[in-house]
Amino acid sequence: MSRLLAAVLTVAAAAALAVGAALGIVALLEATPDQPNTPLITYEHADQEH
Repeated sequence: MSRLLAAVLTVAAAAALAVGAALGIVALLEATPDQPNTPLITYEHADQEH
């Protein structure tokens, strides 16, 4: 019975650790600012009418 209890506690601790790690990663990703979406190359277009 004590082995079963140890296995259940180990599984519960592993699940809690996995959930905590996932929430921590999501929090870190939310904390990083969004990068500006500026193009590296811009082409100048002359206003030409066809």
